Amino acid sequence: MSYKTGDDLLEEARSRITEISPSAVAVLRDQGEEVTYLDVREPNEWNLGRIPGALFLPRGQLESKIEELVQRDARIVIYCARGNRSALAADTMQQMGYENVASMSGGFQQWSMEEREVES
Repeated sequence: MSYKTGDDLLEEARSRITEISPSAVAVLRDQGEEVTYLDVREPNEWNLGRIPGALFLPRGQLESKIEELVQRDARIVIYCARGNRSALAADTMQQMGYENVASMSGGFQQWSMEEREVES
């Protein structure tokens, strides 16, 4: 039996989802677009800072809690620390019927490196 690595799973997820850069996310925010920003990091990461107004839902709770927090027709940008967990989360959400979902490439680390607005 052939097994997949974590990198294999991540590559497959990325082939099925939309990724959006932090600069494109900043444009959405600047234009006042109606978007749910979903942070799927862990509590200790969330406490270090986040995109202003983001919704917090750790990746491990996504499948069991997302339906009560976000409508399936919402426009959603998911982010994590570097863009890996958010890619997997976007793939999962698409399988759950969420159609307008994107993962922020580079994650919060890239957002911060570009000196974008951070809420603490």
